[in-house]
Amino acid sequence: MTVSFNGIPSDIRVPLFYAEMDNSAANTAQTSAPSLLIGHVNAGAAIATNQLILMPSPDYAVRQCGAGSQLARMVEAYRQTDPFGELWVIAVPDTAGTAATFTLTVTGSAAASGVISLYVGRRRIQVNVTTGDALAVIATSIASAITADGQTPFTATAAAGVVTLTARHKGTWANDIPVSLNYYGFSGGETLPAGVNVVIANGTAGAGAPALTATIAAMGDEPFDYIGHPYNDTASVNTFTLEMNDSSGRWSWLRQIYGHVYTAKIAAVSDLVTVGDMFNDQHLTLAGYEKTVQSCPDELAASRTARAAVFLRIDPARPTQTGELVGMLPPPTGKRFIKTEQQSLLTHGIATAYTEGGVLRVQRDITTYKKNAFGVADNSYLDSETLHTSAYVLRRLRTVITSKYGRHKLANDGTRFGPGQAIVTPAVIKGELLATYRQMEREGIVENYDLFKQHLIVERDANNPSRINVLYPPDYVNQLRVFALLNQFRLQYQEETA
Repeated sequence: MTVSFNGIPSDIRVPLFYAEMDNSAANTAQTSAPSLLIGHVNAGAAIATNQLILMPSPDYAVRQCGAGSQLARMVEAYRQTDPFGELWVIAVPDTAGTAATFTLTVTGSAAASGVISLYVGRRRIQVNVTTGDALAVIATSIASAITADGQTPFTATAAAGVVTLTARHKGTWANDIPVSLNYYGFSGGETLPAGVNVVIANGTAGAGAPALTATIAAMGDEPFDYIGHPYNDTASVNTFTLEMNDSSGRWSWLRQIYGHVYTAKIAAVSDLVTVGDMFNDQHLTLAGYEKTVQSCPDELAASRTARAAVFLRIDPARPTQTGELVGMLPPPTGKRFIKTEQQSLLTHGIATAYTEGGVLRVQRDITTYKKNAFGVADNSYLDSETLHTSAYVLRRLRTVITSKYGRHKLANDGTRFGPGQAIVTPAVIKGELLATYRQMEREGIVENYDLFKQHLIVERDANNPSRINVLYPPDYVNQLRVFALLNQFRLQYQEETA
């Protein structure tokens, strides 16, 4: 008997019919890991810290994390772009440090009734003002409106005409939260009531960064393809770099978990360039936004994570450019990065966004990787799509090999074994890899099959007869990034003469 069975013994004597199941040739599933968001929660929140929690909806996030908490707001921002995908969260304990504050100083009394439109990030707080209201009354009304809303990253108090906003969580993360008045301006129906003025200023700078060791430990070996977090300080970024690295981290040969990290920073171009030069990690996309962007950096990080997840689950090789960051408020007209500034950011490892039709969109999701181990310029990991494509291809190959050849014997090419035997040879493996490559070529993941076939090497290890060694040289499909045209015009084509 040459057919290899897994369960039916060869010496069974009891008649008659026996059948076993074998799914080794039926697996066509495509592996795609879920998303993960990491952030702070309110004091006394129901959610356990440093534990993986499935997060199905923004409402559940508010109940578990607390209204206005960093994680609840991140979940809301994520779900506006990706309402369907699987999402997990880890609540980070509060940082040992200082909470950032902002002050809103009211001057003048109301000469007419009206509405103050205060924007904390992308959230609008409307405050009714009545003719004759003194500055102390107006300040109290602003603080009361913020408290009643309960969804901003601040708590608010008022005294002597000054409103003090205090971040719900300690740390540097809150220093860049945009606080402004009348985002849409006169044309959008937003003006201050006559006689009233409000001056917004930075108060105490937030200080401190979270201890993320236990947070990383909570991730375990669970796979997450899209990891979003708001901590852009050097220590926090380096903690994630260590977790993702190719030697012992999630991209190592041993763990094979993969995934990509997304975070955000709001700063001037020069500061963003400085930050970009500090990192050189192909597994990190750090998006930079204008100081005038009217969205919180933690929510921008969550939104960008969601945009990548929605697009790349469908096709890991298709560029994320033009993707809408749903619900995020862009900088006002005239206060946005211009192309030369965007070019500088992209050159220094900072991913960019742009505004079109009042909508904030992904411009390019590059990584912070810029140089090889010798400090020489290296663009091999320039775009995040390259990493997501790599994860897709490696998982695809693992699925094929483990499904079809998980319990096979290994023999040399040319061995005369009977049909049906659970035996594989290097030639059979090579044929399987070529067939899979052809399938991925049809799917638009790879290209140049003939050259791939020419350079593919599959051989039995000379020292370990139970091992197959493969040199796998895929040619990934690239993304259309630049369309260059030379308009060589004429004022008049000359008539052809016979």
